[in-house]
Amino acid sequence: MTLKIISAEKIEFEGAVTSVTLPGALGLFQVLQNHAALISSLKAGTMTYVLDGGETQSREIAGGVADIKDNVVSVCLY
Repeated sequence: MTLKIISAEKIEFEGAVTSVTLPGALGLFQVLQNHAALISSLKAGTMTYVLDGGETQSREIAGGVADIKDNVVSVCLY
């Protein structure tokens, strides 16, 4: 699946991942291949994603919105 991390200025990351864990407004949730379509607000916390090669990366976010559809996870950050 593809992860896109988007800020107001630019696309900060776009690449193939096997999973994404996000700090949703109601708690942490994980997105895997073929996840159902979903839109969620995000709160401040740690976003973690696993690249196709197996490397895990994390970053702190202040909040935003996640849109999951057709194996594309778009994270728009505040």
